[in-house]
Amino acid sequence: MSHNKVIADWFERFGNDIYHFLIYRVGPTDAEDLLQEVFIKALKGFNSFKENASPKTWLFSIARNLAIDESRKKKTKKWAETVPLDVMNEPKTNSSPETILDFNEDTKAIYECIHQLKPTYQDVIILRGIKELSVEETANILKWSESKVKSTHHRAKLALQEELRRCISYEEVKSPRAAR
Repeated sequence: MSHNKVIADWFERFGNDIYHFLIYRVGPTDAEDLLQEVFIKALKGFNSFKENASPKTWLFSIARNLAIDESRKKKTKKWAETVPLDVMNEPKTNSSPETILDFNEDTKAIYECIHQLKPTYQDVIILRGIKELSVEETANILKWSESKVKSTHHRAKLALQEELRRCISYEEVKSPRAAR
């Protein structure tokens, strides 16, 4: 199979997961462009791909490196305010508009809190907690040991809980709606 067909197959299989990772890491406005860049880099670097690695972890590694570069370029960007509702996992039931609005506000708050964590915590929270990758896959992507993934994931969850508490306390003071 040609390199182009292999990369096209990988795009079909892993493109959506990588796109969601990039949304969490850099925001929706840059995620689509970076997704294309991931697969362009994969095509250009196809000969450097080692068959003993998983294509998924290799592509996530490329995406992570591009996200780090993008974050460095736009350190002060606040993307959480621009997250479109269709990107979020809205309730699938026939919920009332108020329930959907509350859900989306909570999801935005979580995005904002994740974005406040240090980059290594963001990576491990997104890969392990949101994308539900295994410890082994996460270790391969981050080029860490499995024990480091486990301990950093634990610390990241604690940091996220603390950040969520801080954000919720701030929102309750700022918004009378949150006090309901």
